[in-house]
Amino acid sequence: MIIVTEINELKKLLNNKTAKIGFVPTMGSLHDGHISLIKKARKENDILVASIFVNPTQFLAGEDLSKYPRKDEADKKICEFCDVDYLFMPDITTMYSNDEVLVKAPKLNSFILEGECRPGHFDGVLQIVLKLFNIVNPTNVYFGKKDAQQLSLIRQMVNDFYLDVNIVECEIVREIDGLAYSSRNVYLSKNERTEALKISQAIKLAAKLIGKGELNVDIITKEMQRSLTSEMISIEYIHITNKNFKSIKTVEIGNTIVLVAVKIGTTRLIDNIWI
Repeated sequence: MIIVTEINELKKLLNNKTAKIGFVPTMGSLHDGHISLIKKARKENDILVASIFVNPTQFLAGEDLSKYPRKDEADKKICEFCDVDYLFMPDITTMYSNDEVLVKAPKLNSFILEGECRPGHFDGVLQIVLKLFNIVNPTNVYFGKKDAQQLSLIRQMVNDFYLDVNIVECEIVREIDGLAYSSRNVYLSKNERTEALKISQAIKLAAKLIGKGELNVDIITKEMQRSLTSEMISIEYIHITNKNFKSIKTVEIGNTIVLVAVKIGTTRLIDNIWI
């Protein structure tokens, strides 16, 4: 594995127009969810590139940029173990200048759910993703379904900007007890970690209700709210949409996402299930 910190160096190394390039962009602090993306990309491509960059433009004032978990040495070992060919680890001055052309997320789908809770977040996400796509010029890029709204907006950017890249959506990976893997899970105290299990339990409850034939969104949402009731949990949203993130009154089998965002203590966690 070659570790690269400069853009021009990586471009030279990837100057092989016939090779199929797989790319997994991350913010580091790698866990089994990331590893599943990397392993899938390894199987499906000739060259595998992973990146680690904690992107400042997607953090809002007061969020956890300075405290975001960084485990560079462990991450390097994980990438090497997973047979990554090139690990791109730029610093902020490499990726950003003082006065840049900006990318703006679309008004409709970026100002709901995550965008409503974190205004401007998706502008930063799309800006860094576009930069990375232009640097790596990948054939296939791998994203997890846990960040469902992000995934949808990246797909839209690829379509709207006519980018020649294939977006591969990958299933959510969970810990043994059901909690979705997240780099932020390390922030949870023991008691908070126990309470966090209610998130996946609420998701499973929704799936169970739908499996039994309950398709009324209001009823499902109320049952999920009840299951998440806790002094330690602050619900930011429970929302059921179609896969274009339009509100629906009735679950559409094959075209529905159940989304949850909560705060447990100071830790913000999201989860979802695709129906």
